[in-house]
Amino acid sequence: MTRCEELLGTDFEGRRTDDVDDVIYGGYDRPEHRDRVPGLVRLLGDASASDRERYLACLTLVAWGEPTGYQAVREATLDPRAAPWYDLLIDRKFSVDSSYGQFSAAAADSRELAEEKGSSGLRLETFRSLIRIADREYFEEKLGDYLDEAVVRACLPDIRAVIGRGLDSIAAGVPYRFDVATQLVDLANSVVVVDEEAAVELVLRILRAAPAGRTMAHAVAAVHRTKGPAGQVLADHLYGSGNAHVRALLEEGVVWK
Repeated sequence: MTRCEELLGTDFEGRRTDDVDDVIYGGYDRPEHRDRVPGLVRLLGDASASDRERYLACLTLVAWGEPTGYQAVREATLDPRAAPWYDLLIDRKFSVDSSYGQFSAAAADSRELAEEKGSSGLRLETFRSLIRIADREYFEEKLGDYLDEAVVRACLPDIRAVIGRGLDSIAAGVPYRFDVATQLVDLANSVVVVDEEAAVELVLRILRAAPAGRTMAHAVAAVHRTKGPAGQVLADHLYGSGNAHVRALLEEGVVWK
């Protein structure tokens, strides 16, 4: 059995598994997952290991709230496409790398373990680093909806900044291989929990720059999350500018699909 198989191919009952999720999710309720952390850290840092093995080691460390995993993701975001695992995971919709979405989901799931291990601050900074590349890298709809209120509140300036950069790129005609406007709307939607007016302002800025049907459909989520008058302003805009599908979502109270 290889080192990777011992660490990630064996569940906590000692059974072989081909699904690393069995190990990751199994570790949430098993304190003995800590016994595997040193080996995963070594695997992550082993340049002779395969890109897949290093990626899975990093993903597991992030999911388990380990500082080394958080730090590896933060370092990767400094030059996102230079990560050894870049293009290992290809999204089916746009045929682009989706690894950063997986790290975002893992960081979201790590909340309780991060609190237990005293690494919540590093978790927050990891999300901040991921948010900062949302105008460049695809997250497979695993960013905006994965941010808890504390993260959104702390990272609101970063959210505003990345949306601004994305809008500048759209205005400049920068070519994208994925739907960046919709991704930015999803990010703006997350702001509703801390500031409804700011969230609607950001969503409307994006929609005015990129009024596509899919982007508007995703913006309906912000309407459903708001409780004050700002939501009605956005609803009116969407109802007047959106297509039949967008209007149906508004009328039926159904979040985007």
